[in-house]
Amino acid sequence: MTDELLGRHKAVLPDWLALYYADPMEITHGEGRHVWDAEGNKYLDFFGGILTTMTAHALPEVTKAVSEQAGRIVHSSTLYLNRPMVELAERIAQLSGIPDARVFFTTSGTEANDTALMLATTYRRSNQILAMRNSYHGRSFSAVGVTGNKGWSPTSLSPLQTLYVHGGVRTRGPYADLSDADFVTACVADLEDLLGHGRPPAALIAEPVQGVGGFTSPPDGLYAAFREVLGRHGVLWIADEVQTGWGRTGDNFWGWQAHGRNGPPDILTFAKGIGNGMSIGGVVARAEIMNCLDSNSISTFGGTQITMAAGLANLAYLVEHDLQGNARRVGGLLIERLRAITAQIPEVKEVRGRGLMIGIELVKPGTDEANPQAASAVLEAARREGLLLGKGGGHNTSALRIAPPLSLTVAEAEEGADALERALRSIR
Repeated sequence: MTDELLGRHKAVLPDWLALYYADPMEITHGEGRHVWDAEGNKYLDFFGGILTTMTAHALPEVTKAVSEQAGRIVHSSTLYLNRPMVELAERIAQLSGIPDARVFFTTSGTEANDTALMLATTYRRSNQILAMRNSYHGRSFSAVGVTGNKGWSPTSLSPLQTLYVHGGVRTRGPYADLSDADFVTACVADLEDLLGHGRPPAALIAEPVQGVGGFTSPPDGLYAAFREVLGRHGVLWIADEVQTGWGRTGDNFWGWQAHGRNGPPDILTFAKGIGNGMSIGGVVARAEIMNCLDSNSISTFGGTQITMAAGLANLAYLVEHDLQGNARRVGGLLIERLRAITAQIPEVKEVRGRGLMIGIELVKPGTDEANPQAASAVLEAARREGLLLGKGGGHNTSALRIAPPLSLTVAEAEEGADALERALRSIR
């Protein structure tokens, strides 16, 4: 049955549309933190559809909201007043921390970042963008142009002139051996030097925690220090919160808040978790930036009633059940458990992350060389143990990515850690 579907997939879909596993699987349904495949196998989901199933699979509050909205009207476009869109925009504007905020809804994180880049370059009258090495911002032409991860950048052509900055990866690169304070100082000096050559760029776009890059992050405060430099040059800061938003990191509701001593970003982008599987993305910016476009613009599918209903119900559940606090508590326990079980496994370079956004980087034993073969082997072994993981990293996809729904229980965290330990030890 699966082989037949795989054959059909290959016959009509692009070769570059990647599938996990040597024998790809079809997921047919889910509940809570678990999913089932077409063969009836049950899995604990530690990847959540690439950080998208934020609260739980088949969350009754969300499915009820979607069903009720579908019975009224599914879509009308942004050419008409849309009550659910206004209500969700009001909530997100307030939560963003950006003063006098305006919200524009899109259908994906890629489209959100594309919109943010258009706003920044129009507002600043410059097509030059600063981006972080090892970054990922989406698959549109402009988003690929600011992606600093060669594995996800299929073309060097771009409408933007992009300059890449140090700092997104703490444990690799020329500053890896420095203390946190010296690392920040060195990265800021690099930025200062970069800005000393040529005209000031429009913006810096940065993920507070790099998602596709393997859940890497700088020391807290780096982007606050960057902000001081950028502010002197009039350069905007775009925080790409597509993966870090909505409390996933536990300590903060937004990833930028770990770097927030100089206030919120000028532009914030979001997507993934807010829809719990429904297609929602968006941009938040203060009014003078959001309103800088001098031509008409609409979104046919951004902010459609059915996705906004899902977002409202999902966000309400997240806040009312303090899933940010759960991510902090359960994620903290999971990280410590994973560090304990990997301490004697030489293929593991480090366990990093915060909240329920955890990366495990694998290397060839006795070296600092990336080990993508081991990452793939662990992914396969974990599946056999009933656990779904993700992969990432800027060095040949050598990091395991762990990002379960934020309602993960302590018992499920223990279950996942046990399965992952067996998977890691099986590749020895």
